Amino acid sequence: MRILLIAVLASLQLAVEIVAAEEDGVRVVMVTGEGDIVIELYPGKAPVTAGNFLKLADNGDLDGGSFYRVVNRDNDRGSPKIEVIQGGLGDAGEGFEQIAHETTEETGILHTDGVISMARDSVGTASTEFFICIGDQPGLDYGQPRNPDMQGFAAFGRVVSGMDVVRRINGLPADAASYSEYTKGQILSAPVPITSVRRAD
Repeated sequence: MRILLIAVLASLQLAVEIVAAEEDGVRVVMVTGEGDIVIELYPGKAPVTAGNFLKLADNGDLDGGSFYRVVNRDNDRGSPKIEVIQGGLGDAGEGFEQIAHETTEETGILHTDGVISMARDSVGTASTEFFICIGDQPGLDYGQPRNPDMQGFAAFGRVVSGMDVVRRINGLPADAASYSEYTKGQILSAPVPITSVRRAD
């Protein structure tokens, strides 16, 4: 009985260690023209999405990108209204691998304040474009009507330092020419450069 109890306890300890390992985040530092943003990614919960972002960071692919779009209660034309900043490579991101869609139902990472998530068109088209939530944005989660397909967006990490930078970017002038009526008044007059994205030491 004693040996069996020891074996059971050892198994439980191993399970706890596995769960803890999966919960461990990988931090990256995003250096922008408005200041640094430290983001903790969760590859244990969102292996495809976080893995894609880490690959882009490790390859230096995101260097030279920018934050170019801001959405807030005043300029948003979607429903429900949201507040985010969007960045990435823009047109330069064409040709990068598109990844499978990991829903918030699968990952458990909801669109709360500071969460980073992938921008997309149809399901399975996310690649190099991402956004950061300002305040809780449940309308972006799985099953919500922000997207007609009800699949939501793929969240994969959270800002742990630099939300002041995120909010500052969201407040910058956004009167540049827009590629559609939907994004009119959301395109930054002067995009905020992303100098580099690297794993934290």
